[in-house]
Amino acid sequence: MRLKRLLSKILAAAAHRQISKWANNPFVAQERVFKELIRQGQKTQFGRDHNFDQIRTSAHFAQQVPVRDYEGLRHYVDQMVDGAADILWPGRPLYYAKTSGTTSGAKYIPITKASMPHHITNAKNALLCYIHQTKKTQFVDKKMIFLQGSPVLSDKNGVKLGRLSGIAAHYVPSYLQSNRLPSWPVNCMEDWEAKVAAIVLETKDQDMGLISGIPSWVQMYFEKLNQTTQKTVGQLFPNFDLFVYGGVNFAPYRQKFEALIGRTTDSIELYPASEGFFAFQDQQGDAGLLLQLDSGIYYEFIKTSEFFDQSPTRQTLKSVEKGVDYVMIISTNAGLWGYNIGDTVAFTSLKPFKIRVTGRLKHFISAFGEHVIGKEVEQAMTKALSATGASITEFTVAPQITPEDEELPYHQWLIEFDTAPENMAKFAEVIDADLQGQNVYYADLIQGKVLQPLKITALAPNSFNQVMKASGKLGGQNKVPRLSNDRTIAEALLKLQDK
Repeated sequence: MRLKRLLSKILAAAAHRQISKWANNPFVAQERVFKELIRQGQKTQFGRDHNFDQIRTSAHFAQQVPVRDYEGLRHYVDQMVDGAADILWPGRPLYYAKTSGTTSGAKYIPITKASMPHHITNAKNALLCYIHQTKKTQFVDKKMIFLQGSPVLSDKNGVKLGRLSGIAAHYVPSYLQSNRLPSWPVNCMEDWEAKVAAIVLETKDQDMGLISGIPSWVQMYFEKLNQTTQKTVGQLFPNFDLFVYGGVNFAPYRQKFEALIGRTTDSIELYPASEGFFAFQDQQGDAGLLLQLDSGIYYEFIKTSEFFDQSPTRQTLKSVEKGVDYVMIISTNAGLWGYNIGDTVAFTSLKPFKIRVTGRLKHFISAFGEHVIGKEVEQAMTKALSATGASITEFTVAPQITPEDEELPYHQWLIEFDTAPENMAKFAEVIDADLQGQNVYYADLIQGKVLQPLKITALAPNSFNQVMKASGKLGGQNKVPRLSNDRTIAEALLKLQDK
C-alpha cells in the first residue's frame, strides 16, 4: 500500500474518534460552543448592543437577540465592509464570501480566523469518515477535480473578497496539490462554458478518482466529456469511484448521472454554505447528514409552520423532533447572530443528530395556500422518473394563476428532459398523485376544484443554461431554484421556447 493511502487510514481513524466524542455528547458540545461565542461576542459592538455581558442561557440569548436575515444585520456588515473592527466578531474578517441576494444585491458574508478552519476541516472529515467506514483509499492516489468558482480574490478595504469555493481553493493541502485538477490558470477562468471546455481537455486523459461539485454543473462537465470523446465517464475514468456534492438534492439527477457514467459510484453529500459548513454524510447507506456541533456554530430551530407567527418558539437541540420541518437559525464564530440562512431542514436521527435539507424558506408555492416546498416536488419528480424510466437535465415549478380560456389555475412544471417519458400524461399523473399524498393542502385544492392537476411543459435542450447565463449565474455555486411563488423564471424559460 502506498504511503499516502496508509496515512489516510490513520487520519481517518483519528478523525472518527474525535467526531464520536462530540457526536455522542451533543448538548455538552453545543453548550461549550455557546459559551465561547458569548464570551467573544462581548468584545463587539453587536454584543454591547444586545447585552451579551448579561446572557447566561439560551433562553436569555433568544430574548436579547432577535432572528434576523442578512438585511437585518446589514447595517453591522456595512460598517465592517467600510473598514471598522470589532463589529460582529473581534477584529476584522479574513475574507468576505460574496453571494448574490435576491432583494439586497450582493451580500458580503464574513469569514473569520476562527471560522475558516472549520470550512476546511469539515470537508476533509467527510472524506476521512468515508475512508474509515468503507476502507476505500484508492482515490487518494488518483487525480481529483473540484468544479468550483474562480479562486481569484479581490480586495474590499483590506479584506479579501471572493466566492466561498474560490476562497476554499487556497486551502487545498499540499499533499493533494499534485492530485488536484483543473490547473490554476483554468480554475481562474470566469466564463463557465469556456472553463468547462478547458477542464474537459485537461482531464479527459487523466486517471480520475474523485469528482466534486454541484450536480447540475458536474452533469454539464460529464456531457461535454461524452460529446468530446464519445465515451462514457466510466470508460474514460475506470478508477473514478467517488462523487462528492452539495447544494441540491441529488435524487432527481441520479438516473442521468448513472447513464453518463455507465455505472453507479459511491457519493458523499455535503452541506456547506458561505455562512458555515453545517453537516456532511458520514455513512454510506444513510442519507442523513451529521450536524457539525463542535465547529463554532450554535444552532436553534423554528418550526416552519410557526416561523411567520408573531412570536415563534426558538428550540435548541434538546427539544427538536424527527421528521418535522424547521428553519435553521445559526450563531457563529464569524459573527452571525440569530441568523436565518433561509434553509429548512428535518432531523432524520436524534442519536446522533442528523438532518436533511428540505428546501429554502423563500422557495415555495403558496399562491392558493398550498405551501408546496422543495422536498415535496423533488420526491414527486424522483418517483415519476423511477416509474417511467425518464431522465431529466433540470426542472422548476411555478404557479399559473391566470390561465387562458377560463381554465382553473394550476402548477406548471417546466422540465428539460434528457429522455422524455413515453406517456407524458402518465408521468404528470404520478407526480400529481405523489404531491397530493405528501401535501394535504394541495390535495384539498385539487379535490375541491380550486386548482386543476399540474401541467408539464417540456423545454428545449439547454434552456436552463441559457437562462442562468443571461442572469450571470451559470456555473460555480449557483443553483436553479426548484420552485418559485412567482413566474419570473418560468417566463424567462418560456420566452426561449418562442425563438
